[in-house]
Order: sequence, then C-alpha cells, then structure tokens
Amino acid sequence: MTTPSQPRTPSDARTSLPTGPLPVERTRRLRSTSALRSLVREHTLRPADLVLPMFVAEDLTGGDSRPITSMPGVAQHSLDALARTATEAVERGVGGIMLFGVPTAKDAIGSGATDPDGVLNQGLARLRAELGDDTVVMADLCLDEFTDHGHCGVLDADGRVDNDATLERYRDMAVAQAEAGAHLVGPSGMMDGQIAAIRDALDVTGHEDTVVYAYTAKYASAFFGPFREAVDSSLVGDRRTYQQDPANGREALRELELDVAEGADLVMVKPGMPYLDVLKEVSQASPVPVGAYQVSGEYAMIEAAAANGWLDRERTILESLLAFRRAGASTVLTYHASEVAGWFRDGLPEGLREFL
Repeated sequence: MTTPSQPRTPSDARTSLPTGPLPVERTRRLRSTSALRSLVREHTLRPADLVLPMFVAEDLTGGDSRPITSMPGVAQHSLDALARTATEAVERGVGGIMLFGVPTAKDAIGSGATDPDGVLNQGLARLRAELGDDTVVMADLCLDEFTDHGHCGVLDADGRVDNDATLERYRDMAVAQAEAGAHLVGPSGMMDGQIAAIRDALDVTGHEDTVVYAYTAKYASAFFGPFREAVDSSLVGDRRTYQQDPANGREALRELELDVAEGADLVMVKPGMPYLDVLKEVSQASPVPVGAYQVSGEYAMIEAAAANGWLDRERTILESLLAFRRAGASTVLTYHASEVAGWFRDGLPEGLREFL
C-alpha cells in the first residue's frame, strides 16, 4: 500500500527549481559602501574648478545690488558690492571671476566696451586691485552688452553683423581689458578669425601673457533667455547668423581646430547640459584645456524646480556640475560657483559626500 506524498513547502519548491549560472562579475561589490564608492570614484569636484560669472552695473552705487528676477540668487552689482561679493567667492576657493558689464548708455559700435572709464573696465580694475593674483580675473569680450542693437558686433549698411569690422573692435576691447587688469579675456561673439585678431592685438601691445579663453562652440540657444535680463540686452531678432546651429555637432570640432590654430589657450562649450555630447567630443579632440558654461537658463530651471519642491536642490546642483567634469570639462562657469565652494569649505553633509 502506498502512502500519499506530503505537499511540498515553498522552500522545497524553490530548491527543486532548476538554477542558472550565478553572475561571475558582480559590479555592485564596488558600490556596497560609501568608502568603496569613494575609492573608485572616477571624477570629483573642486571649488578651484568653478568660475563665477558676475554682473557690474553702471547705475548702481555704494554697496547696492539689484536682484535678477529670472535668476533667483543672482544680482547686478555696484563696484563696491562687486568687490565684496567677489572677495567672498575667492575666499571660498572659486577658481575665477568672469565679469560682464551693464552700461547706462549704448551706441551702434559699443563705445563703452573700449572706454577705460566704462563700467566693465572699471569693474575689472576694481577686481584686480582687490584680488591681485589670488584668483583669475576674467573679462567677457563681446559687444552685445554695449550696442544699442544688442548684437555681438558692428552692423553694416544692411543691418547685418560685419565680421571684419567687428574684429577691429574686438582688438581694441582686448587691449582695454588687459590694461584694466584682466588676466584672461573670453571672446564670446563667434566671429570668424576673432582669436587670431585678439591674440595679435594683445601681443603687439605687450600683453603676451594675457590668456585667451575661446568660446569655441557657442550655440544659438533658448537657454540664454534669463541672461538677457541680467545684462539689460537691447537685442532685436536673433544671433543665428553667427552662433552655431543647435543641430550641429561636428561643426564644433572645426571651430576647435581653428581656435587652437589661432592661439586659444583654453576653449569652451556653451551652453552646458544640453550639449554634453559636444563637450565630450571637444574634450577628446582638444590639445588645450576645455571648459563648459552652465548658462542662465540651466541655472533658472534648477532653481525653479527646486523652489517648487520637484528636485533636491543641493544634489541636483552638484550632480549637474559633476556631469560637466565627466564629459571632459576642466573648468565650469556656473552661477552656483560661490555657493558650492562654500559647501566644500564648510564640509558637505553626509548625504552629499559622494561629490567629494
């Protein structure tokens, strides 16, 4: 007489199932503790990697600053406020200050850009006097803040940007900025031949040590929107005839080749996060250091989403900056630079230590 079999338990059922081969490579091993993750981390952030863009406004006096509504936490500054805020950023460890001017008067050729008493050159002189060589004093070299039409160059009789006439203005602007105290000039106008013209002008006037940071791949981007408020832009129309088409990537490598051949000491991709693919390709091809600019629209999106509780603000900021480093940027221009440098100086909380 046979006895009925006992029902199998769930554990019996599991052991009787056929098993496949177990994983041979377990990549999770190196993620299992904070110490292990730190040991094998491929990219890190340093305050010295970050450059703070700042705005000095001619109509502000004393210690006044004026908030930029589309960029919460960012402001236009008087000369005194500029010096105070920049000094604080440098004490926190940022690698440089990129200065933009906001003049009260504009004209067709951007005369204020080359005036030694113009707001940008006065701001550069003040920063150099206050900071000396403790940081890199950088000057935006472009006419758009100073022209009544808002374009980055001189216009011809038909209202188009005249490339070669603009180069003459850039030459004069580079010399004025170097004489005001800039360690570095950043030509951002995307004119053909601008690096060669600027390098020559600096060299023949005895400023051969002034660094040229080429805005090599600057795209005609919607992400520049809040910046227009920051510099009180007078632009009518767009800049698609001289800034790069957002659809093009390979073109950036041609611009890189030209800028390096003309004497660029550093090169940049702008904007940042929407063009990480371009940044990666440029960084792999470039013989000189490569930077990225996390532009006003990128900053504004993070701040707006964080203000609505949709993002963890601190982690998002640091993750976005780390993305630039991973893509190949040795330098990142970001409006978060001073704040982030302060976090590192004061010690990141445990939840953010992965960014060390």
